[in-house]
Amino acid sequence: MQITEVRVKLMNDPNDRLLGFCSITFDASFVIRDLKIIQGGKGSFVAMPSRRLMDRCSRCHNKNHLRSRYCNHCGEALREDRSIKDIDGRAKLYADIAHPINSDCREQIQIKVMEAYDQELILAQQPDYICRYDDYGEDDYDDEQPMTTQFTRRDTNHRIDQPARGGNSPALPHVLRMPQTDSSEAKIRLSCEDEESFGSGVL
Repeated sequence: MQITEVRVKLMNDPNDRLLGFCSITFDASFVIRDLKIIQGGKGSFVAMPSRRLMDRCSRCHNKNHLRSRYCNHCGEALREDRSIKDIDGRAKLYADIAHPINSDCREQIQIKVMEAYDQELILAQQPDYICRYDDYGEDDYDDEQPMTTQFTRRDTNHRIDQPARGGNSPALPHVLRMPQTDSSEAKIRLSCEDEESFGSGVL
């Protein structure tokens, strides 16, 4: 598996540790977005996309961030030691959504992303610079054949959500079977006897 493309979005704040966002594409087939390029104490590094860890309130069972001191729903006071600690004793507040599982893959991502970041810094100095990070690249795959799905026409004479019933079984209560007649020949006829009795019970 090879990294075939890296797109970088630079951040404009020089005082922020967040240098930019990036996306990586594997084998021109699979994209991972929202990786972060962060300036650390020992140099820049790549952080994988992550989500905030949550826990539930013991009173109303609503989800709250681990940094919350009070429940966002009922206002119940929450314990401050709810988060899991890492080896260094720091609270683990985020969990990676996608991440490499060995050091070789992590090093490959680090090298490719930092190379793309340095190249993006050079391109950003040009007057006609346009960031391609937010461009999803649908136009790059116009030659690909669209995915087609075939649907089989179902038989309208049978209900697919009800089991088949035998000839002696009673009909379903919500199914009304009407005789098939030509609408041009369908007529409503009232006999004289029906006309005289119509409304006779109304005072």
